[in-house]
Amino acid sequence: MKIAYIGHSGFFITADNAGVLIDPFIAGNPLAVANFDTSDVKDILVTHGHFDHLGDSVKIAIDTGATITAVFELASYCKNMGAKAVGANIGGEIKLQNASAKMYPAFHSSADNNGTYLGCPCSFVIKIGGKTIYHAGDNCLNQELKTIGEMHKIDIALLPIGGHFTMGVDDAIIAAKWLNAETIIPMHYDTFGLIKTDISEFESKVAKADKKCIVMKPGETINII
Repeated sequence: MKIAYIGHSGFFITADNAGVLIDPFIAGNPLAVANFDTSDVKDILVTHGHFDHLGDSVKIAIDTGATITAVFELASYCKNMGAKAVGANIGGEIKLQNASAKMYPAFHSSADNNGTYLGCPCSFVIKIGGKTIYHAGDNCLNQELKTIGEMHKIDIALLPIGGHFTMGVDDAIIAAKWLNAETIIPMHYDTFGLIKTDISEFESKVAKADKKCIVMKPGETINII
């Protein structure tokens, strides 16, 4: 299995002919990979409707024929823009191409730039390539994370650490413990001034919590065995 970091909260996970793209905020993102190759994208997961998460999802879906999976209102919004999209909701497990995703809550908000409501935000537990990956979306620290940790063996947790709009460094450490995640990959930091973060502080605190931290740079791809 391979995990590619696009930037911000965007990841592309591939394994066994599965290609799951999550929150691809590329255009307008100063830290994103501008030349991201979309040819292997089979499915697109969108956690909520804010511009820095919905991002380029619709364009990529139209260009590749990939299906967007999002909460019902957001999926309908994407359909109206010409994309192929499947609506789901919290608690639902969705079959993807050679993978699956289950929607869990994310305590945040969701609207387009005009204020149009786009349904409740979510996070995803993704099963792909024999691994279980949790993408927190723009979540905060909350008790639902304990439930996820009890229901799933989380191999890798993709957690926001920038604070201000999401959980910050200290809350992300607690979230990692509640999730019982073995490996933490930080996201949603440094893209904007309000979410500038000392990544070395996070690495140090993850180590003290006896977890593994992998800090990825936009454009970097790692192999997970």
